[in-house]
Amino acid sequence: MIVLANADVVLPDRILSGGAVVIDNDRILDVLAAAPEQSSSDLFFDLRGHTVVPGFIDVHVHGVEGTDSLDGGDAIARIAARLPRFGVTAFCPTSVACSPLALRVLLAAIGEARLRPVAGSARVLPAHLESNFINPDYRGAQPLACLCLPPAAKSAAPRGDFTGAEILAEIEAARPDVGIVTIAPELDGALDLIRELTARGHRVSLGHSGASYEQAVEGIAAGARHATHLFNRMTPINHRAPGLAAAVLEHDEVAAEIVCDGVHVHPAMMRVAIAAKSPLGVMAITDGTGGSGLARGATAVLGGRTITVKDAAYLDDGTLAGSTLTMDRAYAGLTGFVGLSPIDAATMCSTTPARALGLRGFGVISPGAVADLAVLGPGADVVQTWIAGALAYSRA
Repeated sequence: MIVLANADVVLPDRILSGGAVVIDNDRILDVLAAAPEQSSSDLFFDLRGHTVVPGFIDVHVHGVEGTDSLDGGDAIARIAARLPRFGVTAFCPTSVACSPLALRVLLAAIGEARLRPVAGSARVLPAHLESNFINPDYRGAQPLACLCLPPAAKSAAPRGDFTGAEILAEIEAARPDVGIVTIAPELDGALDLIRELTARGHRVSLGHSGASYEQAVEGIAAGARHATHLFNRMTPINHRAPGLAAAVLEHDEVAAEIVCDGVHVHPAMMRVAIAAKSPLGVMAITDGTGGSGLARGATAVLGGRTITVKDAAYLDDGTLAGSTLTMDRAYAGLTGFVGLSPIDAATMCSTTPARALGLRGFGVISPGAVADLAVLGPGADVVQTWIAGALAYSRA
């Protein structure tokens, strides 16, 4: 057995100071108020001055440390191998809008990574496609030539070299490896597409959208249960025109992502969202790119386009193009400039995404739960990451 002892253990309802987490194989065997007597057969870690939290789950991350999910080859495997150093134990590889061929290559790599997981790497979850079915006026850094209308649109003529039907064919061919699909609900044919995707087991997210409040509510009624980076690339809240963001805040059945870097969303608006939905309705994401983990001034790519690392990631024309955030810094921001307790921050970084994705036994520290854990130092720096009861990363 493995014992993580004398740490502050962040439980769903309290912090157990000086507690211990006992791991047996890939599960948490017990959570104790004090460290047990050390046995010669146990692997014992004295973590005095440290905090143990559930492993972070990032449902919206494009890349890290110079690798983008659409780079092809072993890109997904490289991202999975690098994320544990930031406390991430599971993630949804995320793509910007791309061609059917690029999507096929991405989903094949995700399928391979899920079928043959590598020890020491973060768990690869089904993809988040940000995707081809978004509003061109709210595309941000998404490539215009790759945007499509849903097949049910009255005029589904391609804007570029392919149609929405071709994108859907790739999604259908790799259905188990597609988790979240972002859609702008105001597009012609979008409501039918939302119903179709949800009926097939995908999680539809509202985002990159100019939807009115009423159009957003229609999207939720059609089955959307997720919101892509709340407040970013969507209609803003106005007291006479509430818009998509207000619809998301109002509907408890919709879980909202927030990029927790302090750049994408002002801390005051983060607090507003959390007050409206509670930490169980809001999940921290990075929207991380290949620039995440790189020094300021470095360059990387996002879907084949060059981005520059500043306080976030930017295209050459100054367009905000994702973040340079990592999940350990998201947690630190939530407990720092947002002012949340470690319990609420862990809920947003771990528990809420696990529940939204239907991952039973993940995202919490409790007996019987999967032993996916992060051990944090005093500054929320990652000291250890445990995945399935095995040490995936150690700073020492």
